Amino acid sequence: MSAFDTFAAIEGELAEVVERLRASTVQVRVGGRGAGAGVVWRAPAGVVVTNAHVVGRASRAAVELADGRVLDAAVTRRDPRRDLAALAVEATDLPRSVTLGDCRALRPGELVLAVGSPWGVPGALSVGVVHAAPGARAAGRRPARQGRWVLADVRLAPGNSGGPLADARGRVVGVNAMVANGRLALAVPCDEVERFLGGADAGRPTLGISARAAGAGRLLVLEVAPGGAAERAGLIPGDVLVGAGGRPLESAAALLDALADAGPGGALALELVRGGVAERRVVTLAGGPRDTPKAAA
Repeated sequence: MSAFDTFAAIEGELAEVVERLRASTVQVRVGGRGAGAGVVWRAPAGVVVTNAHVVGRASRAAVELADGRVLDAAVTRRDPRRDLAALAVEATDLPRSVTLGDCRALRPGELVLAVGSPWGVPGALSVGVVHAAPGARAAGRRPARQGRWVLADVRLAPGNSGGPLADARGRVVGVNAMVANGRLALAVPCDEVERFLGGADAGRPTLGISARAAGAGRLLVLEVAPGGAAERAGLIPGDVLVGAGGRPLESAAALLDALADAGPGGALALELVRGGVAERRVVTLAGGPRDTPKAAA
């Protein structure tokens, strides 16, 4: 086979991958606002995933399929912290669900594809490479903790939000959310989307505290829920959390990431300061319907 024939074969395979992605990518519109994108995540159940910022506070949205049909959808779940929202569409003939890839196996330099509706153009394609991923190692460091973004050098524009980010085989590895530094696309990892869709039944890890920032890298515990994981570990109001899971607490979000790493029923080591004395407590996490702790930045 000549080099031209090889290139033509690769080109044909890529075109087929893109067409499958386009078929499972939808436009999402709320009221008179511009369109975002969405992904047919679970076709038999009528589940479409998009970004929380695409639907805002709306309870319903319009979903336009690749074949031009416009369907009514209910917003069934949203998580602004993850920037994810789930829509329920009453239809039995949705395009097939996307095939999920392994976002934790992504490596910098891998080819990725983004599909969406930039500037209202449905099914538009952007191609780039991975810059960083949650499971990637760099300079001998441990893999990034769960819940971090997939960063890719893919051009996104208004209308791409909520669309799929896929590998070269068309397996979805994330949901596009925003642009960083004017050029890098940030996507929510696909396993984080799965945890989001699982909701309370999947058992999100809970700590059972209310806290607020108390300076750089410090969270002041305001309340401890009776019977919760924190109380069982001996935490009390006034404790100052400075580390979790062996990492410093750069922000309240870092504590949420540490909770996600440990998972429901897992053990999480907390470093804290009580009365000027450094202590370490190991908390066995519960599973619950909400992301905790509640934190005021």
